[in-house]
Amino acid sequence: MRRVAMAVALSGWAVAAHADAVGSLRQFVKDVQSGRAAFTQTVTSPDGKRVRKSQGALEFQRPNRFRFTYTTPTEQVIVGDGKQVWLYDVDLNQVTVRPMSDALGATPAAVLAGGALDKDFTLKNVTASSSGAASAAPMPQQATMSLEWVEALPRQKEGQFQSMRVGFRQGQLAALEILDGFGQRSRLDFTQFDTKVALPASRFQFVPPAGADVLKQP
Repeated sequence: MRRVAMAVALSGWAVAAHADAVGSLRQFVKDVQSGRAAFTQTVTSPDGKRVRKSQGALEFQRPNRFRFTYTTPTEQVIVGDGKQVWLYDVDLNQVTVRPMSDALGATPAAVLAGGALDKDFTLKNVTASSSGAASAAPMPQQATMSLEWVEALPRQKEGQFQSMRVGFRQGQLAALEILDGFGQRSRLDFTQFDTKVALPASRFQFVPPAGADVLKQP
């Protein structure tokens, strides 16, 4: 469920110029209720030698509804409908479904879904050099350095990831980086954010395609 954990993040709103990254993240969680964005995801192996890239689109509606559509290199759809999280692998024609409370918890996706930020995470501002972003990011270093970063450490140490870092550019959320429990680093870079879009309820409903194998996880 790595992509579910990624599933998180997102903005397009302006904040006061004096606000730091922690303040920007808190304002995002408080004020942004829905949105749509394109993203590029880069996953880097623990040794930094293997890199996988994918692209897709994101839609979200709080509370607890989101949709990630991966278009390249493989097609996958992840839908949170408020009660369950559905992952559909198009090539395998296979659907995995699990309760949203189990799939999210204190994960990056919980930030998108409207989770309890300060209850689940310890937050602090970090510099670009200490964020670790430059080593994992496909973007030029100048673009990475222009971001303000906040680090979110999960209070529950037995979770799926070690840390999350969220990058803002001029008060707008621009990147999300996750270090998982195996030392693998994943980064989402966002573009074309629209937080004034009206999203139909059908975007957050999922019906397994005919003939698809459906696997329910506890």
